[in-house]
Amino acid sequence: MQDLAEPPVAEQADSLSNRELQAHVVQALQAVLPPESLLWTAEQTTPYECDGLTAYRQRPLAVALPSSYEQIQSVLQTCHHLGVPVVARGAGTGLSGGAMPHARGVTLSLARFNRILGIDPLARTAVVQCGVRNLAISEAAAAHGLYYAPDPSSQIACTIGGNVAENSGGVHCLKYGLTVHNVLAVKGFTAAGEPVEFGGAALDAPGYDLLALVTGSEGMLAVTTEVTVKLLPKPRLARCIMASFVDVRQAGEAVAAVVAAGIIPAGMEMMDKPMTAAVEDFVHAGYDLAAAAILLVESDGTPEEVEEEIGRMTQVLTASGATQIAVSQSEAERLRFWSGRKNAFPASGRISPDYMCMDSTIPRKRLADILLAIQQMEKKYGLRCCNVFHAGDGNLHPLILFDANDPDELRRCELFGADILETSVAMGGTVTGEHGVGVEKLNSMCVQFSAAENAQMFGIKRAFDPEGLLNPGKVIPTPRRCAEYGKMLVRGGRLPHPELERF
Repeated sequence: MQDLAEPPVAEQADSLSNRELQAHVVQALQAVLPPESLLWTAEQTTPYECDGLTAYRQRPLAVALPSSYEQIQSVLQTCHHLGVPVVARGAGTGLSGGAMPHARGVTLSLARFNRILGIDPLARTAVVQCGVRNLAISEAAAAHGLYYAPDPSSQIACTIGGNVAENSGGVHCLKYGLTVHNVLAVKGFTAAGEPVEFGGAALDAPGYDLLALVTGSEGMLAVTTEVTVKLLPKPRLARCIMASFVDVRQAGEAVAAVVAAGIIPAGMEMMDKPMTAAVEDFVHAGYDLAAAAILLVESDGTPEEVEEEIGRMTQVLTASGATQIAVSQSEAERLRFWSGRKNAFPASGRISPDYMCMDSTIPRKRLADILLAIQQMEKKYGLRCCNVFHAGDGNLHPLILFDANDPDELRRCELFGADILETSVAMGGTVTGEHGVGVEKLNSMCVQFSAAENAQMFGIKRAFDPEGLLNPGKVIPTPRRCAEYGKMLVRGGRLPHPELERF
């Protein structure tokens, strides 16, 4: 077996079988991790073979579970020396395959880094380790009358490190912003194990805005270990409007009308009829099952502000064709209205063996257009789809229902999903809003971005990770992949930027 002082295995790694490479990797990591922090048998690594996108699975060579920053650094340094890829993993709640392991790499689990290091109620900030759950931040800050605003539906389980990786949002991101708007600093390590820090305690940092760059980079640039987040005062009051529409176009136009009226609700969500039926059967939120679509629109602030804003929004929704309007009269009723939206994903899991949750964005004015297009796609691909939208910012979450045990259904599901993404681009949108690209949307990236634009992204990747060891094969499609997908013009039989294929 090879010692770290000897020439790196990286020079011969490509010629080694998986078993041989695994033996080298395990021996090297055993030197820097205690026995309980290293897994490598099939039984041990199978639980890590996928994230929330279960359609794609792959076991890694090994799983490292460090419990100190020194151990994280040692794992990265060791893997860098060996030329072995590293895929960082938080809670595994991601929905694009971003944490799917590399077959010849190491999965770096950060689950043990779950401490809140400090809360400063005067500065309204919290410093937390990457494995702290999103909801745990608000729970810890509640004693000071504060909370952390971004609230993904998986907030009870997802970690802040994963939120940074995906630039997560949530139902209240319309008013309070995405993760990038609520984070002040990120600490971590490069692929080579060098300490790195982005941002700082101030509202701005000198030089390039690398904090915004690393937020949403899906583990491609650095491994996050600590995050400084902004905290907000808890609103004195929040009330929610539940509005029903007999036509999805009216519902979509109502969303645009609310924003056009100069109102920025705390949250504005839209669900179509199949989704409301699924969640109503699950949580009994009191949804109108006859409606083609319902909107949940929330106002928060002082009682006076909320009263005035609820009145204005009710007028706009009524003028837009709402057939029923209910306004929460208590905190319990508000939470009941939201319970269906928050449980959309598990509710869908009750009515289908599997689902694939898409994540694209479109201009708000095209909400009805994309819903009607998806209805036609259901017929085209022979699969059902339930739809829930962050309507206020045009972020779609269609859930395609299928059976992963049927290869043809999986194939049609993938085509259905790609059709949604590429139709979103054609309508002036993007292929992702907050779930990331991962492996799921690589082909669709070829539709949105040119070869030159993808090359620029690879250039940023190279600047942080010259060897391409952090989460390789994800997020940015290679020229060859785009050519094989048929979405890139190739002249003279030569692919542009062939050197990018190794990334």
